[in-house]
Amino acid sequence: MTARLTFHGAAECVTGSCMLLETGTQRILIDCGMFQGPKTLKALNYEPFPFKASAIDAVLLTHAHIDHSGLLPKLVRAGYRGPIYATRGTRDLCEVMLADAAGIQESEVRHLNLRNAQRGMRAVEPIYTTADVDPTLRLFERVRFGEPVPIGDGVQATWWAAGHLLGAASIQIQTGQGDEGLNLLFSGDLGSGRQPFLPNPTGPVGVDHVILESTYGDRERIDLELSARRRALAEELRLARAAGGPLLLPTFAVGRAQELILDLLAVMEAEPQLAADIFLDSPLAIEATEVFLRRGWNPDTGDNPFEPLRHATRLHHLMRPQESDRLERLTGWHVILAGSGMCDAGRIRRHLKRLLWRKEVTVLMTGFQAAGTLGRLLVEGRSAVRIQGEDIRVGARIRNLDCYSGHGDATDLVAWLGERGAVNGTVLLDHGEPTAVATLSGRLAEAGYRPVTALLDQTYVLTRTSAEPEPRGKARLERGDATRPDWHNDRAAFLGDLNERLQALPNDAARVRLIDRLNALLETGR
Repeated sequence: MTARLTFHGAAECVTGSCMLLETGTQRILIDCGMFQGPKTLKALNYEPFPFKASAIDAVLLTHAHIDHSGLLPKLVRAGYRGPIYATRGTRDLCEVMLADAAGIQESEVRHLNLRNAQRGMRAVEPIYTTADVDPTLRLFERVRFGEPVPIGDGVQATWWAAGHLLGAASIQIQTGQGDEGLNLLFSGDLGSGRQPFLPNPTGPVGVDHVILESTYGDRERIDLELSARRRALAEELRLARAAGGPLLLPTFAVGRAQELILDLLAVMEAEPQLAADIFLDSPLAIEATEVFLRRGWNPDTGDNPFEPLRHATRLHHLMRPQESDRLERLTGWHVILAGSGMCDAGRIRRHLKRLLWRKEVTVLMTGFQAAGTLGRLLVEGRSAVRIQGEDIRVGARIRNLDCYSGHGDATDLVAWLGERGAVNGTVLLDHGEPTAVATLSGRLAEAGYRPVTALLDQTYVLTRTSAEPEPRGKARLERGDATRPDWHNDRAAFLGDLNERLQALPNDAARVRLIDRLNALLETGR
């Protein structure tokens, strides 16, 4: 038996997870996520799907993060009416995450269209609206870990704990019967196995092909157990408090925010001199916390580690924008958590516009920053950035604490794969930037596997032992465009540098000469 597998996202980049599996009788979508990163990549969210939505028979969801689930309402809007299979935790998180994503779409498009009208540019439509969320949620069907689920004619799927997020799973798909069938394993996003709040990642053995994420395929992350992680966070708090201003934590609202708050509370209890008010300025994180309190039981430990969040007196929830605005009057030592974790959406941008230029402020990154995102630009040391059309000088201390990512590192990925036993066919690598994929591919080849680098919009014909690429049609992006900073990033950096150079010149006459030279270059380039 053969099948066709096409990567319509999270290939050559880490976002937009979406794979189409065609078995001959079934067309199954694994994930339907939103692209994040450079504007060139995010523009794909607005384009039609590269497949007919109404022809899809089923959607299988690995987990709720928006780069895996965020285009589900668009899929339903485009005509999909089949089931969306997901674990109970994933379904409950999607209920709040998709509603939040729709609200952000409506709000951001409203503000963008106002700016476009002022500039004489055309209006744009949101990818989807809040009206598309309820019809999407009605299609969800809950599954249990470890219990096979029939998915149409001759296909069954089993969800295995991935240890990445509440409800997160790897998905095993079996097609056909016995030696005539195919046994595929989609890793989803894998945890490290050292997360104190999540089960260890697991999975079946003896599969034909593994589709493996490679987010951290080129690096070894700091290996910290809980007490060491909290000591590292405490040191960042001491440095931030000594700087004289607030600590701003751009955070992923689902999973990361809850873990960070638990650690902040523990550090402040252990070291009272670091105690401060903690403002959670994210309606999504607040609603997601309720899901964690209800569903966050860790089967490996038998308890719910999120219970301390229920009555935390230092923690203040800010639901309404007016409450967020009142933070502008605060001075001195306090902590603000706001989304998004890559600084590309949500309320964090308002805080960055307000605080980023101040030298007493500390901005602490705690997760992976995709290429082209504002968070990545800050971590890379840009002296000025552009936020919602405004140029902002970076005066704040930018710090990075890499022990909070929900992804396993290269050693974790290889170890998880080794626990799956012999792989009859290939290991198709997705969900990684080119350097990460290439590094992990080399490591797997040395270990005796047959790695294949997944390409965007590329179809592979799968047998039990091979994954042969079909002749590739026109991809939606050229090679490298998914992770390369685009002209929007270059323009923002250029304008920031230009302003600094103009200010550094000794007098207005020198500034006029520089502007004249630039204008002359523009004229010759026409």
